[in-house]
Amino acid sequence: MWSGLERRKEKQNPENAARIGGTWEIENPPVQPLDLFHRQSGSLTVNLPLRFNPDLLTNCSQYSLFDDFCPCLANHGLGQKTHIKSRSWYRTDPLLLELIFHGRILEYPCLTNDPDVANAVFLPYYAAIDSLRYLYGPDVNSSFQHGMELFEFLQSDEPGIWGRHMGHDHFLVIARPAWDFSQPLDNDDPPIWGTSFLEWPEFYNVTALVPEARTWPLQDHAVPCPTSFHPQNLACFEAWIQRVKRSRRTTLMLFAGGGGIGSTPNIRRSIRNECENSSNRFNVLQSNGMYSKICNIVDCSNGICEHDPIRYMKPMLQATFCLQPQGDTPTRRSTFDAITAGCIPGFFEELSAKMQYGWHLPEENYSHFSVFIPKEEVVFKGLKILDVLMGIQRSEVRRMRQSLLESIPRVMYRRHGGSLGLRTKKDAFDAAIDGTLQTIKDKLANMLEH
Repeated sequence: MWSGLERRKEKQNPENAARIGGTWEIENPPVQPLDLFHRQSGSLTVNLPLRFNPDLLTNCSQYSLFDDFCPCLANHGLGQKTHIKSRSWYRTDPLLLELIFHGRILEYPCLTNDPDVANAVFLPYYAAIDSLRYLYGPDVNSSFQHGMELFEFLQSDEPGIWGRHMGHDHFLVIARPAWDFSQPLDNDDPPIWGTSFLEWPEFYNVTALVPEARTWPLQDHAVPCPTSFHPQNLACFEAWIQRVKRSRRTTLMLFAGGGGIGSTPNIRRSIRNECENSSNRFNVLQSNGMYSKICNIVDCSNGICEHDPIRYMKPMLQATFCLQPQGDTPTRRSTFDAITAGCIPGFFEELSAKMQYGWHLPEENYSHFSVFIPKEEVVFKGLKILDVLMGIQRSEVRRMRQSLLESIPRVMYRRHGGSLGLRTKKDAFDAAIDGTLQTIKDKLANMLEH
């Protein structure tokens, strides 16, 4: 990647965001003194004006219909620490994935100043944060224009970089589901939810990394939602792995989330009903000495768990299976929390993960670390989740948990500036970059063939 980043000399705060007089002062993403060079695969970062990235963060408390995310800007987007002495755990908001990625890109060892040798171009545009003005702010009626200012800049500033491959070698991160940027350009008034960023023909060729991808376009690829676990060195990482291994799993299954309280049949309601009636299954506990509790529900209604990982991580450490029913969209951040806790995910539809995160969790490996139970069987045909899970042999459970432990590095985002020892383990960022570079290489090769 090419790095032509403008290095502003501004007052630096260790937390990268400081509360001043009731407002938040937003500073640059972490900029390390890098020797920019080209290795076997050079990459390039476009020098976008600050209005496309850090300046957008000054609006962190502006939208009354959206949560104030100013506190989450601390520690370069990882959020505030869960407690003062924490070395690995933060109150991370998934919306800050763009900021987290930007900081990590600046540490990438294969950056180059020469666009002629770069084989990929990163756009450090905070698209999801900028979209808030179209989704919740004053520009809600012009959401179809989202992205046009960026495109005009790319064409006017250094048109040769964009024009050589018409965007096929460009990529960016968008910290919201792709569906939020798929509003048809010809949609009649009033506009439906979302913006039209990914619908503009000008951006069809750009590779977009999103927490949830669509099933058919080739332009977007799913990457894991950031959890709250961001170790800074190998010792912190290995200490957590040992804790996961030693944890006593005294609960058979757990659901951390909200919903399922209405009368309409759905998978969340079925889970709640089964958990509430599990106290009647004393015979299960008597026949299996492992568990003291069949089911545990961690109520995360109204977003109370969003920035409080302690609320759900400890119960996950105590559970064998963590159920992952779809919510408003098929995917859940909880999937990655569960993997981090060594709690075997239970999926109810393949769009929840299997058809999403191929770079990080290959599709052919899902049976090694997760359980799939078709939601239609549970909701409409009376299949009991408990019966399915109790039917899995203990030896199989141990094997699945070992596979989970091996998957943890690839779904976590280590802290920026991590130790050299920890960098030997590829994390979610590394896997995303590898997948992106291969995707761009394949696209360019296909262009040459045609």
